[in-house]
Amino acid sequence: GKHWTVNEVRALIRIWSDKNVQQQLEGTVRNKKIFEQVAARLQKFGIDRDWKQCRTKYKNLKHEYKSVKSAQDSGSTSKSMKFFNELDAILGHCTMEQASKSDN
Repeated sequence: GKHWTVNEVRALIRIWSDKNVQQQLEGTVRNKKIFEQVAARLQKFGIDRDWKQCRTKYKNLKHEYKSVKSAQDSGSTSKSMKFFNELDAILGHCTMEQASKSDN
């Protein structure tokens, strides 16, 4: 698929930061329906992504966030990522146990 632009990722994160969306994502493993809604909301911003692309991007962002976070927790400052602060606002409050549980 084509690369996500910064604006596309921002839009995805904005939708993801919606408390409703977060609760749905935390409470389920089979989340196709949720990502279909996310994709539909992205289309309102003029962003054409299907649910699979949204889910993959979500997983990748989450994974990257977690590896940066754990590097930071172990005192390393070498790892960073573009949207860390935005993601930290969403993911920083949930425990790592929760985060790994809702991973797939």
